Amino acid sequence: MTIINDVFTVHTKGNTDIIDITPQIRNVVYNHQLQNAIVFVYAQGSTVSVTNIEFEPGLLVDLPEALEKIAPVSAQYHHDEMWHDGNGYAHVRASIVGNSTHVPLINGVLQLGQWQQVVLIDFDNKSRARQVNVQIMY
Repeated sequence: MTIINDVFTVHTKGNTDIIDITPQIRNVVYNHQLQNAIVFVYAQGSTVSVTNIEFEPGLLVDLPEALEKIAPVSAQYHHDEMWHDGNGYAHVRASIVGNSTHVPLINGVLQLGQWQQVVLIDFDNKSRARQVNVQIMY
């Protein structure tokens, strides 16, 4: 098995900023002109997530609203008592959503559904420069 590693940076606003990173992933993958592979996408950090969603205005409101019910910003978190950084909710949300996804590459095409994109979600309470690793295994 051969492994290709690449990385790109995404600048975020924080506060559940949802960014479509599908174009960057396609650029990385298609630059290698492979036919069949497993594409692993991973975001570095404990307050950031990578997942698949339909990147459309309704869901860009629905997802943050749902996460606010599960891990409200205003709740008390032991993390905040320990570190006084006010982002305990961000750690909880990121651990629920997860920080990676896999996308098959079959016959040279990423196997994303018609309405499916790969997104990065920055839950932290400040803007950040996030590193996204793309690992291609074939």
